[in-house]
Amino acid sequence: MTDTLAVHHARETLDIAFEISKLLDCGLDKESLAILVSLCENGVNPEALATVVQELRREATTLWN
Repeated sequence: MTDTLAVHHARETLDIAFEISKLLDCGLDKESLAILVSLCENGVNPEALATVVQELRREATTLWN
């Protein structure tokens, strides 16, 4: 597979994941989703990552209110 084709497939996969994220109302923008996917691809535990995201959202809500 050429690099160009690999990049195309990666973008297409991210677009699909982003559409699913929107349908599930996850509240993630495409850049944040890409970062989270990259972290998972590099071995970060997805459940631990989800916990961190939830905690950061709680903290942000506390600071904004």
